[in-house]
Amino acid sequence: MTQLHTPKASRNQETGRLSFIPSVSPRGLAHRRRGGSGRTQDAAVETYGAGTGTFTSVPDSHAARPTSHLKKAAVLCAASALTLAGALPAAAADKDKNDKPPASMSQVGGAQLGKPGTQVNLQGGAPVLPKDLTAKSWLVADAESGEVLASHNAHWQLPPASTLKMLFADTVLPKFPKTTTHKVVPSDLAGMGAGSSLVGVKEGFTYSVHDLWLGVFLRSGNDAVHVLSAMNQGVAQTVKDMQAHADELQAGDTHVVSPDGYDMPGQHSSAYDLTLFARSGLHKKDFREYAATPTAEFPMKQKKGKTTKHFGIQNTNRLLTGSLGLPAYKGIAGVKNGNTTNAGSTFTGVAERGNRVLLVTVMNPKAKESQAVYKETARLFDWGFQADGKVSPVGHLVGPRSETPAGAASPSSGDAGPAKSAAHAAVSGGSSGVGIALAIVGGVLVVLAGAVFVVRKKWPLRITKG
Repeated sequence: MTQLHTPKASRNQETGRLSFIPSVSPRGLAHRRRGGSGRTQDAAVETYGAGTGTFTSVPDSHAARPTSHLKKAAVLCAASALTLAGALPAAAADKDKNDKPPASMSQVGGAQLGKPGTQVNLQGGAPVLPKDLTAKSWLVADAESGEVLASHNAHWQLPPASTLKMLFADTVLPKFPKTTTHKVVPSDLAGMGAGSSLVGVKEGFTYSVHDLWLGVFLRSGNDAVHVLSAMNQGVAQTVKDMQAHADELQAGDTHVVSPDGYDMPGQHSSAYDLTLFARSGLHKKDFREYAATPTAEFPMKQKKGKTTKHFGIQNTNRLLTGSLGLPAYKGIAGVKNGNTTNAGSTFTGVAERGNRVLLVTVMNPKAKESQAVYKETARLFDWGFQADGKVSPVGHLVGPRSETPAGAASPSSGDAGPAKSAAHAAVSGGSSGVGIALAIVGGVLVVLAGAVFVVRKKWPLRITKG
């Protein structure tokens, strides 16, 4: 049956799978806000934790953090708060005043995904969807088969906030070895929006690419994004590269204006596209490791180009690290959160239980409860694991254009069929996709790429490079 209720308001690849164990993420540190007050542009305004790493391996999250590091983090937090207190709020550009989704949206991945409202095809014994969902848009998908189990306004084009950094990372991360170093010059940090989330990159300091990606993934640092963009021939070139990669992934709802997800006129994505970005990024070993890293260290003082001191940073993904009143979600292993004035809170996560790996994206919950984006994500994860084998898919996640055979037909899923993007030329829904599996590396949960799955049938193992 089809559940009709609508919530209120709405390649560097490894293979294999290890069984998942309860979260090894540390308890959340006391959190704060970055940027200006009130209308803050931030990648996780409500989720920042104290602290801010040059290290060569993913940290063991069981290890107790040295007291000295916590003190340093506290001192830095106080200093940063004073420095950013006067930051101007971000401009409310492109603010969405219409809470109703378009009557007609893209049908990439299946016709049912282009319909407004909640889409789910329940079979006998299937659990009903949670009724306390308030997000404008959300999607639950099987990361391996690509089946979309349920969705709500999947192709509604909305501001993505810092979840767009998943596309940034998927595009730029393969271009520079993590050991590459770069000395920051003033022009590298030019053009950042007021109230941007920052990891603490300093002019004149030399950072490894590894350091910068930790700043992007853990602290959602727009400063780290801008430095990496400068290394990639500038922001304008990076935006072009990201848009080209989005087009390759058949993410037709996405228009990139700023590489860090900062609110900009005309910039938008969708729950469907953000899920595509996460799935593509999780094929890459480094992407998986950064997204699953709960804590690290970041350069604080340098002398003659050598780092002499560090301060601690904690991942702002609260389903990974936990927070006050919010436990870490069992099985979580990434991916990215965000928050801006226009976007509200956004989040894409990946989690595994048993033999199933799910991706969930939630955009702009209207609930006033604290940590609403994480709580609604957790409810959808719970539902998705309970609904295993008890729902017919409402669509599927398409594969990249280059991996979609010409003239290939889309897998049948309810009324899903060949799709056409509202903003792009006709595309054929790709059926290929590398499965995502989770493993534990250095005491931290890490996503591993598995095999190619189509409608939960395993095809011969394929190794890709990236």
